[in-house]
Amino acid sequence: VQLQASGGGLVQAGGSLRLSCAASGRTFSSYVMGWFRQAPGKEREFVVATSRSGDTAYTADSVKGRFTISRDNAQNTVYLQMSSLKPEDTAVYYCAAAIRDYSVWDGSRYDYWGQGTLVTVSS
Repeated sequence: VQLQASGGGLVQAGGSLRLSCAASGRTFSSYVMGWFRQAPGKEREFVVATSRSGDTAYTADSVKGRFTISRDNAQNTVYLQMSSLKPEDTAVYYCAAAIRDYSVWDGSRYDYWGQGTLVTVSS
């Protein structure tokens, strides 16, 4: 499967942004979908993931209450709605797809990755 992330940009602190990740192929609903991010000079970190049906979300503590993941299996797209953005949310955001649905916070469990989209939050 190929993943194409979009929607990044420059936003002021406290603002909102929605990222999209479009997937190719007919088996999108077979994958757990996740979002990760990597800030300059830092390790990649887990942000949020959703189950195949979209009924369950797994959210990192750092973004809990501010970021929401959703998916539209008919449109082969997963979304990341980000609100109350902070300067420390500045990073390249990557979407990823995993065949297996365990340890979804572990990037090594993911089989496919998008190219990333840059989010910059100004103070």
